Amino acid sequence: MKVASVVTLLYFFVLKVFADNTEDTPSFKYTAQNFNDEVSKKHHFIMFYAPWCGHCKSFSPTWEQLAEMLNEDDSNIRIAKVDCTSDAKVCSEQDITGYPTLKFFKVGDNEGVRFRGTRDLPTITNFINEQLRQGDEDHPDIRKEFSLKELTDDNFDSVIESGKAFVKFYAPWCGHCQRLAPTWLALAKAMEFNEEITIAKIDCTEYRDVCTTFDVKGYPTMLWFENGQKVDKYSGERSLEDLKNYVNKMAGSKIKLNLPGLDDVKFLDDDAVLDLSSENFNEEIQDGITFVDFFSPWCGHCKRLAPTWEQLGRKLQNTQGIKIAKVDCTSPENREFCNQQEIEGFPSLFLYKDGQKVSQYNGNRELEDLYDFVTDHMVHDEL
Repeated sequence: MKVASVVTLLYFFVLKVFADNTEDTPSFKYTAQNFNDEVSKKHHFIMFYAPWCGHCKSFSPTWEQLAEMLNEDDSNIRIAKVDCTSDAKVCSEQDITGYPTLKFFKVGDNEGVRFRGTRDLPTITNFINEQLRQGDEDHPDIRKEFSLKELTDDNFDSVIESGKAFVKFYAPWCGHCQRLAPTWLALAKAMEFNEEITIAKIDCTEYRDVCTTFDVKGYPTMLWFENGQKVDKYSGERSLEDLKNYVNKMAGSKIKLNLPGLDDVKFLDDDAVLDLSSENFNEEIQDGITFVDFFSPWCGHCKRLAPTWEQLGRKLQNTQGIKIAKVDCTSPENREFCNQQEIEGFPSLFLYKDGQKVSQYNGNRELEDLYDFVTDHMVHDEL
């Protein structure tokens, strides 16, 4: 009896130690008392686990790394966990039969979508990316209100075959695309009563064949079509006024804007930072120095680095033999590639010289520090 009591005490001591060691972590811990209330406030990705589960322990560092990346104050998603040994009621309601179980919950949805992929960061972040994008697609009233035409493989030809169309080719993860989105909607609103001109957009991560047909290599790309034929590529500023003037010029008409409250926003030059993928990576890094940011669009550290990375690209844009580039590791075509490049966290900054990986940058992410790192390698090469 005494032996059994000691074993029991040891068992609960181990559970307590594990719990104590995981309390101070980036992920939130929910209980039966607050689960439903918290899930109703924000999108969630939740791990249901047991402290004694070996797979849970092995996966825990990856989960906390994900939480550290995404649990920012301004993030639209929260990473959390539920201990099924102490909150069995929640786990029973969620039909949890094995550990760890990962589920994505949209705001107000208490059923969730179960994650069934491999438990690595690129696969998980891609799953989150897809779920969040699906959430954006669930608002057809917004698109209807602004007369913004959503193009697909099936309707692209029929939409542009007659009249004039101004089409934005984009990717949901692209920061420039996200910043352009409200201005593009405003342009569509201004055109809603003009039957001769269509303002449209197409997601190149969903409809790659169409984008390949029109040689789209960066996002966003804006093309002007007339009667089914590509006529021009827009390369001007992306303020509402500049886009309006371009449409006026191409259409030979005047568009009256009555959209108070919209800022006339200027955007950075896309060409300053090269968008790389598994398809063009090896070709682009073959010559000279290429400094690459492997990132996730939902990573808070990545979002904070993005404007500095753009500044670095512009600062070195005219320097021969140096490219500043980035790779989205959540994009389906890049997941395996990022694994091959041994990307274990975001952002990961690697410098390549003539096709070979030379160094990983682990210093401060200030502009001058990044600039000195690149130029130091250039000087060493010249010596």
